[in-house]
Amino acid sequence: MDRPPVSRDFKSKRHASEADRLPPGQYLTTDFPVLSAGPTPEIHVANWKIALQLGGSLLGKWTWDEFEALPQTTITVDIHCVTKWTKLSTVWQGVSFDDLLKVVGLSEPPDAYVMAHCDGGYTTNLPVTDLVAGKAMIATRYEGLPLAPAHGGPARLLVPHLYFWKSAKWLRRLRFMPKDEPGFWESRGYHNYGDPWREQRYDGD
Repeated sequence: MDRPPVSRDFKSKRHASEADRLPPGQYLTTDFPVLSAGPTPEIHVANWKIALQLGGSLLGKWTWDEFEALPQTTITVDIHCVTKWTKLSTVWQGVSFDDLLKVVGLSEPPDAYVMAHCDGGYTTNLPVTDLVAGKAMIATRYEGLPLAPAHGGPARLLVPHLYFWKSAKWLRRLRFMPKDEPGFWESRGYHNYGDPWREQRYDGD
């Protein structure tokens, strides 16, 4: 069921000025720049599946049609790229991380960290606390349309309060893990957490 275009637990920004919504060192753009570490994969939804794992154990796995049948959430959020652009009031639809936990029968996350695994071998690591309570979703639509391959379609992770490399494109698997491990960019000098409001762009920031 589609829901109103305001997420649960996302703060309203109706009364905040654009300047108030711009993290330090960022500039506003109305474009949606495309930045990727490798070639853009062309993924057909008929061949697409996504999995939720606890270590090496499978908690849930969905085909495209099965994933589309899960509860849907629509959110309006600002997004911030580590390359310094910020885009305001972007609209996304998908399955919230909270709903994904409910679907597999979990009342709370089983481990403290998650590794996101994507087509092309890309990974990124996140604390579970940054995914729950309405903070993250697996997005399949942008501005009401299916997510374009260049922007991570058919499905990407969306964690809008962190720099956008944490919103991993072409998502295939989320794996709970008890200890933190660096992902692709985090192993190559990017900050392990990536808070745009603290300018955590690179290791040591």
